Amino acid sequence: MLVYIKFCIMKCIFFIATLTLLFSCAEQKKETTLKKASEYFPDEKTQVLVVGTFHFNYPGLDYNKTLEDDKIDVLKEPKKSEVTELVEYIKKFKPNKIAIEAFDKWEATAKLNDYKTGEYRDKRDERYQLGMRIANELQLDTLYAIDSWGLSDHMAETDSLYINNLFKDFDFQNEDPFNQYMTDWFNEESNLPSKTNLLRFFKLINSKEAHEYGYGAYLVGDFKLENYRGADILSIWWYNRNLRVFRNLQKITESKNDRILVIFGNGHASIFRQLLEASPEYDFVEFDSL
Repeated sequence: MLVYIKFCIMKCIFFIATLTLLFSCAEQKKETTLKKASEYFPDEKTQVLVVGTFHFNYPGLDYNKTLEDDKIDVLKEPKKSEVTELVEYIKKFKPNKIAIEAFDKWEATAKLNDYKTGEYRDKRDERYQLGMRIANELQLDTLYAIDSWGLSDHMAETDSLYINNLFKDFDFQNEDPFNQYMTDWFNEESNLPSKTNLLRFFKLINSKEAHEYGYGAYLVGDFKLENYRGADILSIWWYNRNLRVFRNLQKITESKNDRILVIFGNGHASIFRQLLEASPEYDFVEFDSL
């Protein structure tokens, strides 16, 4: 009998220990259930298509210059038809808002109204050839100018001596070998529109890889100037300018149902991609996904 009692006691102890272990494991499993960051935010976001572009009218304002023999004329064949193909492709996104690289004083919507009456059809500028044309063909009434100057431009008005000293030798002429790699890439890329179909070219320059390397272009060369000057310049000039443009994009966003087309120089697009992909408010739409 004593042996049987001991056996029963041991069996109870084993049963209790097993239950304790099971409850402990269950509790532990419950504690390790983690939510992803995205689960805290709405699934529906405002869709944004960024079309990074070269400047169709070659104003010569960027560091990289296209050789005269490699410049194209979007008003003449075959590039005229290629622009139409590009426009039709972008229209697949079905934007309800279009934002362009222009300042308020450019009066984008007023120009759009004139465009609808037949004005500006001889303009090569991509703001007309893409932005205004698409807005007109989709019967949109507003064209949003969202460009901005960077903090450095405003600082120059109050302390030009400081800004001049800060920007000394910031000229993209640096002995960093990666600066030369970037220059070789930009030079060859700028000549491609004359050698290939425009839609094919736009898919190339708006790819994730192109944007990542384009962003990286600002992290070599003059970025390495002494005493953090390159880092300071980038932050108050180029990066700050694009942050302000992004803020202007937020200002024109009214609903998660908005579908916003942004047409800017491709140097801006690489930063826009980073900002839009990180933002909980927006979905970055890949150009080649249309």
